Amino acid sequence: MKEAASFSLNVNGTVSDIEAGGATPLLYILRNDLCLNGPKYGCGLGECGACAVLIDGRPVRSCTVPLKAIGDRKVTTLEGLGKPGHLHIVQRAFIEEAAAQCGYCLNGMIIAIAGLLEATAEPNESDIRAALRHHLCRCGTHMEILAAARRAVAYAKTEKSAGSGTEDRIEVSP
Repeated sequence: MKEAASFSLNVNGTVSDIEAGGATPLLYILRNDLCLNGPKYGCGLGECGACAVLIDGRPVRSCTVPLKAIGDRKVTTLEGLGKPGHLHIVQRAFIEEAAAQCGYCLNGMIIAIAGLLEATAEPNESDIRAALRHHLCRCGTHMEILAAARRAVAYAKTEKSAGSGTEDRIEVSP
């Protein structure tokens, strides 16, 4: 049996000290140790996208990332994108488009689009579809998910052209 080691993780802007084996998947630490339930266990193979998180702004499958690989990088989960009353533009767009049925895939879809907006100044339809390509939704809300992604891209363009300084967040009433 491998011994546990000590790791410091920066998750959603909070540094936490974790005792675990270095090969432990990041997903397990997020859900079991840090009680963050945005990332879901889907396939455990990095194929469905339900466990997606941002690491330094880049979407990754947390079920396949060993704890020892994180180092000093910043991890952002669905919970770290926004807060009630101060949602990330992608969260807001998904709510407004009712882009969920069961909601199990939603974490990965939102993280994928948030990562796309971080990496691409003005994503187009091909960029959106490529970002969502390897995320599975079994409920059939694909059209609503695409509409939500398009809306989030439109919000990002509007905010950038307005120079609001809040390019990743929009105030919403409770």
